[in-house]
Amino acid sequence: MRKRRLGMISLATVTLTSLFLGGCSSSNEGEATVDGDVRIVRVAHNQSATHPTNIGLLAFEEYIEENLGDKYDVQIYPNELLGSQVNTVELTQTGAVDFSVASNAILESFDNIYSIFNLPYLFESPEQYHAVMDDSDIIEPIFTSTAKSGFEAVTWLDAGTRSFYTVDKPIETPDDLKGLKIRVQQSATNVRMMQLLGGSAAPMGFGEVYTALQSNVIDGAENNELALTNNLHGEVAKYYSYNMHQMVPDIVIGNLKFLDGLSEEDREIFNEGFAVLSKVERESWSAAVEDAKVKATEMGVQFTYPDIEPFKEKVLPLHEEVLTSNPKLRPIYEAIQKVEYESADSSEEE
Repeated sequence: MRKRRLGMISLATVTLTSLFLGGCSSSNEGEATVDGDVRIVRVAHNQSATHPTNIGLLAFEEYIEENLGDKYDVQIYPNELLGSQVNTVELTQTGAVDFSVASNAILESFDNIYSIFNLPYLFESPEQYHAVMDDSDIIEPIFTSTAKSGFEAVTWLDAGTRSFYTVDKPIETPDDLKGLKIRVQQSATNVRMMQLLGGSAAPMGFGEVYTALQSNVIDGAENNELALTNNLHGEVAKYYSYNMHQMVPDIVIGNLKFLDGLSEEDREIFNEGFAVLSKVERESWSAAVEDAKVKATEMGVQFTYPDIEPFKEKVLPLHEEVLTSNPKLRPIYEAIQKVEYESADSSEEE
């Protein structure tokens, strides 16, 4: 039954993508219209319809159509309907898709400036993480770094804190990872992180994880709590260990030709829409995590809270490794540390 369902999804993906690439009415490549006037704006992502990402995108759709509905028809495609994140990033490059949600790890392959966010234990708290991500002086050079590839980031989404979840045993110390094959995002930084922790990294797309867990191809994965419920990983992986090694944003990217083709007035509305998207997604996140923990517990998942210091000690050398091999990251890293110190000082004064 599972194989048949996956096959149907793959067929649907191929069919939909083919329609978008070859069957749209347009005056320019990738510019589909409805009734010759309203521009279809396609948005693709890999999460479910109930995920905060989709909730935020629905708010974006509503905002754009309320203000520019005579010009744009925003259409959202969740659940990898248009392919994996790698596929949809490529479609965004070409303009077949106008916007997509990409993991930071994928964007690292387009410009290694994004590897800064994959550093484990880069942020001390969610508050400091958000303060950094909302600092335009730090973020804007990162977001525009992929312009040479035909797209750039337009906003960021909260993807929570990443921890390990496993099939057969909880991860209480780094030693528990020895001999285990753990799925990580497709990033050299993440592979190195697993090496330092003593585990074996298995880079793969998010859509492959459930089957890989079920068939024992991997022993576990690392992600936020919503993966257990929205993507049903908790049906197979019964131990979620809060070692909290990363806070990595998801990034909304837009086709550069589309963005540059907007009038000044329309671009301002889109910018406001991106802000609405991020705000609504982030507001939805905390409630979604609490709901996921309740549902995962009902699925039989056990949550454990190991001491994170031994994990930190193992992977902190990766910071200097990455900064030495990629010197352009050092000013960004130092700016992040400054924001964190200022945020910590402000909290102490309160």
